[in-house]
Formats: sequence, C-alpha cells, structure tokens
Amino acid sequence: MRKLFFLALLTGSSAIGQNMPASFEQLVKTETPKVVEWRRYFHQHPELSNREYNTAKKVEAFLKDLGIETRILAGTGVVGVLKGGKPGSVLALRADMDALPVTERNGLSFRSEAKGEYNGQEVGVMHACGHDSHIAMLMGTAEILSKLKADVPGTVVFLFQPAEEGPPGKEEGGAPLMVKEGAMDKPKVDAVFGMHIEAGLDLGKIYYKPESFMASSDWFTIKVKGRQSHGAAPWLGIDPVVVSSSIIQNLQTIVSRQENLSQAPVIISVGKISAGVRPNIIPEEAIMEGTIRTLDSKMQKEVHAKIKKMAQSIAEAYGATAEVTIDNKTLVMYNDPKLVAATLPSLQKAAGKENVVLHHWDTGAEDFSFFGEKAPSFFFYLGARDAKFPSLESAPAHHTPDFMIDDSKLDVGVRTFCQIVFDYAANKKN
Repeated sequence: MRKLFFLALLTGSSAIGQNMPASFEQLVKTETPKVVEWRRYFHQHPELSNREYNTAKKVEAFLKDLGIETRILAGTGVVGVLKGGKPGSVLALRADMDALPVTERNGLSFRSEAKGEYNGQEVGVMHACGHDSHIAMLMGTAEILSKLKADVPGTVVFLFQPAEEGPPGKEEGGAPLMVKEGAMDKPKVDAVFGMHIEAGLDLGKIYYKPESFMASSDWFTIKVKGRQSHGAAPWLGIDPVVVSSSIIQNLQTIVSRQENLSQAPVIISVGKISAGVRPNIIPEEAIMEGTIRTLDSKMQKEVHAKIKKMAQSIAEAYGATAEVTIDNKTLVMYNDPKLVAATLPSLQKAAGKENVVLHHWDTGAEDFSFFGEKAPSFFFYLGARDAKFPSLESAPAHHTPDFMIDDSKLDVGVRTFCQIVFDYAANKKN
C-alpha cells in the first residue's frame, strides 16, 4: 500500500519542466569523454579519507578555471558557487571524493597501484565504492552549467566532500564537518541532491525512494570485564569470553523478537571481538565491536537503549560488568517526499521514463544524511553494472578488491544534475 501511495503521489506531481538551452545536448556529448577520462584518472590516483590533498587541488583548480567561486572546507573539501543569470533557488549538488584502504585486484588497465597509511599500517588504496565517478560527474556538471551560466536559474553550490567513508581515528571529517563549517549556509541552500553509482544495478537506470532510503550507521563497542584466572581453573575467575558469546547471541533477539520489522528493518552485527594473550589464560577483559543499521529514527533510539540494557544485564548475571558505547556515524538517509515529487519529472527527462525505477530501502549508509538536516534532500542511485555480470549478486560488491563499474553511462548522471538545476531551481525565485 505504501508503494502505491507514493506512486500516485509522484506520478501526480505538478512540477513544471523547463526547456533546456538548445546547446545542452551537444555540450553533454562533448563533455562525456572528459568525464570518463577524469573518472579513470581519479581511479588511478585514489586518496584516503581526509587525505584527498591532490584530488582537492585538482578540483579546486578546475572550478577556478571555469570562473566558479571556490573555498576550502573540512580540510580537503571544495565548495564551488555558480551564480546563474536568471532568478531561482539555491541548489546544492554533492560528490564524495575519498577512496578506501583496499588493494585492487581486477584487470582494469587503469587500476590503482597506490599505497597509503591506515591505522598505522601500509595499505593499498582503491576507489572501491565509485567515488571517482561521482567527482567526474559533478565536474562535468559544473563545466556545462558554467558554459550555460546566462541561462542557469538561481545559484548552484557544488559540494566536493572528503571522508564520506569516515575520517580516521578521532579526526573530524565528512559531511558533518562540511556542515559545521558552513557549506550549506553561504549561500543558504534551499535543497540538496546527491547521487551514488551502483555496481550491481542496471546500467544507466536511476533508482529512487521517497522517505527513508538508506540506513543510519552506528558503531558500538562493548567492553566486558570479568576476573582473570588460569584456563585450567575457570571457576576461580569470571570468563568475559563466555559472557561475550552470550551477549552476541542475545543481541540478535533484539532484531528477531523485540523490534517490529514490518515497520522497518534492523541489523545488529558484531564484526570484531578481541580478548586474551595466551590460550591457557582466561582474560580479564573482552571487547566486541560492531555496527547497528536502522531505517527509522525512533527505532534507532530504541535499539541503542536495548543493546545497553541487554549487555549490562547479561554481564551482571555472570558476575561481570559491561560498558557500552555507541558512536553515531550517519543518520537515516531521508528523501523529502515533496522534493522527490517535484524532481521526479527531471529524472525521467534525463534518463528516460522507463529508466527511472522506484527502489526499496537499503541497509547501506551515507553521511549525505547530514546535509539533509540543513535543507530538504534527495539522494538516488545510478546503475553501472558491467555487462559481464548478469545480476546484482554476480557483480563484485562495493568495498571489495574486485569492484568495477561500466563508466559508459556517466553522461546520465551529468544530464540528471543539470536537468534538476534547470527544472527545480526555476520553479522557486530568490
């Protein structure tokens, strides 16, 4: 019923489309080879979160050459402001720029050989999530709009964001720091749009969903303290490993027995557990680390409270103690339904009506959600599955060494961003 409601809402949208300038399609055609070239350059020269020094320099110089006003935020973030020649609203378009500590092993001719330092270790560095394509598409959008400046309605803010994958250690970074330093305030943004390439979805198609689209991401740590003893005499101690195993098992009952999964999905995953130094010593402490994914902000708070209560109660039953800390990494990625309704015709004009698909929610997370706290936001996917992979399941997943996309349809992303600017911005006067 919910999907039928939104289909009725969106197909009934009253947004008025704008006629694009006569030169627009030729500009897109000319720009597309450059976008692919840029994407491959950034793929071959990736940089880790908060270390996007050369990427930021290249983007900043590019925008300045276009006559676009620029400033640096969040260390390696670049904000460009293009003031159009016609009245309209202020729209922000975002691309993330960071790569991952992953060693690439696919057969691409432009694969990364880069190395970096992550958590004190030398690692391979790879654009294993497609951010290279995001940079390139937004650069292409900026160049086209700068050439059409006299016809552009309103103001366009280009957000080239660092550290979407999360800043290292205790550093600040990403969208929260961009927002904190005023990326959405000078000028004040009326609406913000983002796009993510998807290696498993059909090439050239756009996938969207109103309201909750991507999950919040919280990272938790549970420290269980028992009493150390010899492994041959466990009765003389309190085994934090056994306590931890009980906590891990029972956390899943929050998902399966305590939360209403017909309302929204919930995921609790423990990804790391560490304890002890020798096989024959029961340690004093065990530490678990994991992630929580929710698609409803109320459920997010409930799950946090239940994890703390369950871990502490189970530990107490064993005579141990449990200390729980939860670090909020992202918010629920919420697409404003009115903004979606107003923008859907632009997506359909840019990609073709048959290529714009109502999608399901996703338990992946995005810090783009923090921009959505400052203005109505709309985030969508652009499919880029390589033809050699017949299905989502067969395509190499994001964040893996074999990740790859087909970059032949990046023009769809450029065309979509430009269409949004001309359609939506023109419907709202400064």
